[in-house]
Amino acid sequence: MALTLCGRARRLVSVSATSVYSNGRLQRLQQTGSNRFQLGEAKAIRLLPRRTNMVQELGSREEFMQENRDTETSYDFLGEMRQRFLRFKRQKYLPQIEKFQALAVAQSPKVMVIGCADSRVCPSYVLGFQPGEAFTIRNVANLITPIQNGPTETNSALEFAVTTLQVENIIVMGHRNCGGIAALMNHQNHLEQPSSLVERWVMNGKAAKLRTQEASSHLSFDEQCRNCEKESIKDSVMNLITYPWIRDRVKSGEVKIHGCYYNLSDCSLEKWRLSSDKNSNEFYVSDKEIWN
Repeated sequence: MALTLCGRARRLVSVSATSVYSNGRLQRLQQTGSNRFQLGEAKAIRLLPRRTNMVQELGSREEFMQENRDTETSYDFLGEMRQRFLRFKRQKYLPQIEKFQALAVAQSPKVMVIGCADSRVCPSYVLGFQPGEAFTIRNVANLITPIQNGPTETNSALEFAVTTLQVENIIVMGHRNCGGIAALMNHQNHLEQPSSLVERWVMNGKAAKLRTQEASSHLSFDEQCRNCEKESIKDSVMNLITYPWIRDRVKSGEVKIHGCYYNLSDCSLEKWRLSSDKNSNEFYVSDKEIWN
């Protein structure tokens, strides 16, 4: 029986030197037969020491097993990114090379999007924008602060999009299950100083939170978060009017402002538009639509 096992063990470990050894240690198992090698490994370690120094060359049992697990389970993220990039070049860039070469010289987007940094809600993916169509900035909870709060990366991008690129539409895009809004709703109002950078940022949406709590205190926390997500979008839309170079263009009809709420659960989109009263010179959010 022992002779049979030794013969089997020798067959299982006889993988080509080029794929098994590097600096005296097992680095990579060939794809074919790796599961068989795992099953026979314990027997091989017990039976081979007197006949060969194979075990010493492989290193300790723990090292061998760990490296084998790494080989079986590791994910080459950069390798995957390389393949995706090359696929993009082959399938999209080269067939439209004139378009991409023109974009390399200049851009002239008609839309500015302020979206959430959430990885599940990519505006270009959800709304189908192609390269060069939408100038985009994303932050936690898709917040836009009023001009009185000073410069941020978001309003600097807005200034460039409106005054230099001369976009014709501005979209504030929020979404369901926003972690930033949940952090805002979780923050205790009586605490004067937020404890983290995230809390300090999302407190820019405090007005939406207080309105939500006042109007829907009878609802569950999750339901209040859903309401606050929408109220926060409307506040950001209204905050855009505090920037003179946006306000003037909205009044003249050069720029239109929209708010969008993307529901990840059922893939629906709730949309509003910023309207103005020419007599009173006031602005308000109206014309609700649902796309589903």
